[in-house]
Amino acid sequence: MMENMPQKTSSVNAILFVICLSSSLVPFMGSALNLALPYINEDFSINASLSGWIPTSYMLSTAIFQIPCAKLADMIGRRRVFIWGLILFILFTVLSGVASSVVSLIIYRFLSGIGSAMIFGTSAAILMSAIPLQKRGQALGINAATVYFSLAAGPFLGGILTQYWGWQSIFYISALIAFFVLIGALFAIKENWKEERKQTFDVIGSVLYALGLSAIIYGFTILPAILGFILLAAGVLIMVAFSVYEKKQTNPVFDIKVFFENKVFKYSSLSALINYSATFAISFMLSLYLQYVRGLSPRDAGLILIVQSIMMAVVSFASGKLSDKMSASFLSTLGMSIIFIGLIGLCFIGESTNFYIIIALLVLIGFGFGVFSSPNMNILMSSVDKQHYGFASATAGTMRLVGQSLSMGIAMMSISLLIGDIKFSAAVHTELMYSMRITFIICSVLCLFGVYASSVAKPK
Repeated sequence: MMENMPQKTSSVNAILFVICLSSSLVPFMGSALNLALPYINEDFSINASLSGWIPTSYMLSTAIFQIPCAKLADMIGRRRVFIWGLILFILFTVLSGVASSVVSLIIYRFLSGIGSAMIFGTSAAILMSAIPLQKRGQALGINAATVYFSLAAGPFLGGILTQYWGWQSIFYISALIAFFVLIGALFAIKENWKEERKQTFDVIGSVLYALGLSAIIYGFTILPAILGFILLAAGVLIMVAFSVYEKKQTNPVFDIKVFFENKVFKYSSLSALINYSATFAISFMLSLYLQYVRGLSPRDAGLILIVQSIMMAVVSFASGKLSDKMSASFLSTLGMSIIFIGLIGLCFIGESTNFYIIIALLVLIGFGFGVFSSPNMNILMSSVDKQHYGFASATAGTMRLVGQSLSMGIAMMSISLLIGDIKFSAAVHTELMYSMRITFIICSVLCLFGVYASSVAKPK
């Protein structure tokens, strides 16, 4: 049974503030770095294929470690894991800022992802444990709005920081924000929320999970190379073995039974995975398009990309509150359908498309994402019992990160097919246009499957 005592020394609002601030870390840094990639590419003379590994290495490690970290948090306490995650994140984010080579930068990004896994494997569970049931959707909506406001600030502030103080400043600002979150967590979060019964950590299951997920994500990113198909096949086989093994465990790292026996949880998780797979590459591809094809500065490109995140933030707050009063399944399905329409529009962007058309499409996608995200998270977290909050929180985070990694894999595969291992420049703008179009077509098809998954994720 999970500890769920009423808050005494810390208020619900204080916990909500700390969790929301922690949720702003990754989207801010991620969206800001998208604008900084051309400068990082120039400083380290990175080829087109390697460039994508700067964001992907971070997402990969966060995806791998999030569920094991959530299980560890159930055993030793969510507060403890959350705080140690912040410490690791601060350390390796600062080191990323002083990286002297692209290899060390990718390694530090991978290690900072472990800290993020500890943070995001526990944050939603802490929120669910502290917030009363009748205000859960509203709290999740506020948290989602914070994420999207951070996404909105990222391109704009990232463009300014990169242009005037260098891309390293993005890491230093992110580490500073994380430091304030750490101070707030130490004072605001008092409960530890851990399971009272003794458990053993599932080491074998954790290793199988990490190996299988790594093989699938890495294999996907290097397609259509033969090694990519081999790794994909190996990853699928390992995940099948992992599922069989986990079913037999008393204390599994990933509760397979909850995933497969709970239809609502399964399909809401699947729709989140598809949503991020279909949308995350948008800002990455458009940041390259706006700077290399259209010749915009990082600041001006950021001003265009910011509109999607602003719309996501405004709408997600409203939809989260609305999901407490009407069908969250209807809202999430509606949101995914709107995203599909926007993605179709992006497929027709050309080298001279009016910027107002691009902005309108980003507004449409941002609106759809805002309508989808908070209700879907409300469905997912409310579909499990209290003892599974940690597992549900980590699963939601893993779906997000795996989806983002697969989305980057789609983009990197398209770039690898048409540009290859040459350096990004305006000279390859035609190939970049084709890569972007292929990426958006694949994402559009994925989004259709997401519409179906959202429509069947209906709570009883």
